[in-house]
Amino acid sequence: MRIRRILAAVFATAALAGLGLTGAATATAAGTVIPASVTPGECTDNGGTIDRSTPVLPTCRGGTYDGQTVD
Repeated sequence: MRIRRILAAVFATAALAGLGLTGAATATAAGTVIPASVTPGECTDNGGTIDRSTPVLPTCRGGTYDGQTVD
């Protein structure tokens, strides 16, 4: 019985440690999120050009925000 409790504690600790590592990786990736839309100034200041030939909204082409819509 005592061994079962020890093993359960070890597995629980390992599972929680795994969740902690996953959370840290998610937090790191979240720091590099690119916004869904950018301003015209953000597009051109970061090396892009504004493509107004797209059907719905203008799109930033090139640079950091390549492919993002321009508001």
